[in-house]
Amino acid sequence: MKKIGVTGAAGFVGSHLCERLLAEDYEVVGVDDLSYGSMANMEPFLHHRGFTFEVLDCTQRRPLRTAFDGCDAIMHLAGISLESTFDKILRANIEGTYNLYEAAREEGVRRIVFASSNHTVGFTPRPQGDDPLIPIGTPRRPDTYYGLSKCFGEDLASLYADLHGIDTVSVRIGSCFPAPTSVRMLSVWMSPEDGARLFHAALTAPVTGHTVVYGSSANTRLWWDLSPARALGYEPRDDSEKFAAALIAEQGELDPANPAHANLGGPFCTDPPIWPY
Repeated sequence: MKKIGVTGAAGFVGSHLCERLLAEDYEVVGVDDLSYGSMANMEPFLHHRGFTFEVLDCTQRRPLRTAFDGCDAIMHLAGISLESTFDKILRANIEGTYNLYEAAREEGVRRIVFASSNHTVGFTPRPQGDDPLIPIGTPRRPDTYYGLSKCFGEDLASLYADLHGIDTVSVRIGSCFPAPTSVRMLSVWMSPEDGARLFHAALTAPVTGHTVVYGSSANTRLWWDLSPARALGYEPRDDSEKFAAALIAEQGELDPANPAHANLGGPFCTDPPIWPY
């Protein structure tokens, strides 16, 4: 694989992936409608000989096909990443992902890495004490329309793998930020550097069909099983524990009696969801 498409390229995670791919000498085609991303994130790459960028969204299938002509794989990160109205989620995350897969099928792309979310299983009770880590096969229990859209994306990936032979690795991302901002994030945080490592492993691993993995760093307070991600060749190097003392002093420990603390999805599981999370 030498030419990779990245949707949502101008976002925080997307721009880190573009940087990693270019460092690995891939040719990168970035697309973003700039609803949430920033051109400032693209500035370091605009004059790189291996990088091209187009402003478009994933509801525009024909322009997507043109942009991804000749791509060996696509990393799909575009869409709304928090809860919104169903109509907005439908257009950006559900119709957008469908159009992306159709464009990939029509262009003969054989590998997609899909940015799924831990909110596909958000209503799963979080582990406490000596409870085992949450396995990748735990039943899906989406906590929002956003989480529901990621369930759709995973099912779409499974359909296109079986029907059209497009291999997908779906990465159920925790929270990918420079640092965790809540006590909950100590368990689900993925550093940008580990995020780039995991997505690169998902891109290059010799797997077929549809594979689902959780995405986080090797956190001391980890809630889910990272062994499926490690099986791809992912080797996380970071741990959120260095942020724990300050966050706990500020916010206190998680309270199992608090609805915003009881489940894997945290405040996404409240009605309405509590922001920031």
